[in-house]
Amino acid sequence: MPTPDMRNLAMNHATEADDFSGWLMYHSVGVYPGHRKAMTEALAAFAANWCAPDDSRWDAALAARAALLSDWAGLIGANEANVFGAQNVTDAFARFLDGLADDTLRGRTVLVAADCFPSLHFLLSGLAPRRGFTLRTVAVREGEDYVRDEDFIDAWTGDVALALVTWVSSLTSKRVNLPGLCEHARRRESLVALDVTQGIGILPFDLSQTPFDFVCGSTLKWLCGAPGTGLGYIAPHALAQGATPAVRGWFSQEDPFNWNIHAFTYASDARRFDTGTPSVLPFVASQPGMTWMRAQPPGSVRRHNLALCHRLIDMLDERGYRLLSPRNDNERGASIMAEAPAHLDAAQLVAQLKDAGIFVDARSRTLRFSPGICTTRDGIDSLAQCLPR
Repeated sequence: MPTPDMRNLAMNHATEADDFSGWLMYHSVGVYPGHRKAMTEALAAFAANWCAPDDSRWDAALAARAALLSDWAGLIGANEANVFGAQNVTDAFARFLDGLADDTLRGRTVLVAADCFPSLHFLLSGLAPRRGFTLRTVAVREGEDYVRDEDFIDAWTGDVALALVTWVSSLTSKRVNLPGLCEHARRRESLVALDVTQGIGILPFDLSQTPFDFVCGSTLKWLCGAPGTGLGYIAPHALAQGATPAVRGWFSQEDPFNWNIHAFTYASDARRFDTGTPSVLPFVASQPGMTWMRAQPPGSVRRHNLALCHRLIDMLDERGYRLLSPRNDNERGASIMAEAPAHLDAAQLVAQLKDAGIFVDARSRTLRFSPGICTTRDGIDSLAQCLPR
């Protein structure tokens, strides 16, 4: 068993060794300067309060959760009454679907792109037979890498009750034209949901400019938070139509402290999407990253990201890798994806780069590179030295 001295030595070494210059994993987990210290202090403060010999622990815990939800509302341009927390993006979307009346979807079509986040497609394909809707998945054209906006719009016909839009693809970093899709939704009078996970925090977004009926995201990735913090938004008009999720609990009520089992009433706002006793720790752990990101000068993190993305594209071109992401900055999120050449084992390459202090990942033969605020030009140069032709 390690002695206290050994544990302290290991912790000191870990702190001294925190070098994120080659961190290209913001599509998965975000980091920022002082991340470890800020998260440690936030969790320590929670522990001190939770373990104190008084009865204020729940007040502080729920206030911490509410603070993060308030920041989420501010980030997307929403009212606090229209946002709610969940375990993850899939959970948030499932709660929205659960709240829709049966006749909203039954006998109609739900539209989704083939390059959406797979977890959401798994959810929809499982619900289709149970809720009586047809799931229409817009395919990627043969020889191409992502679904074109025009193909998605062409498939968005009058029978579509709900369209799920992925802002930025996690497989190619393709970014959709949000204003164009919003306008088409208005013409079709369809419900439209938006997954902002791969773009929020690095790309500007405002519901007043591109109104959606539902938005889901996470504090992971560019918001530099912790797992377990899913975030949802439901538009006021959708709430007014009486969303009634079947999975409900004491925190779904207008007054959570109503104990009369014969007098349940849904909360008038998005709290109706809560269920039982809410999760708190992931919200506490995610607050420092949210605070740090929102404090940065507008556009500064994106400018840093773009400069490194351009270097990445040049490097991949020079080494003969096939780019999967759009070259146009306005059509691409904050990541660069490329196909590993046939003679390379992508998983083995990822492991080799990790040994050199360069952190990327692979989905099958797709290599994913996402430079963020801690990534440096030296980190990209190190990648260039290590990446085989």
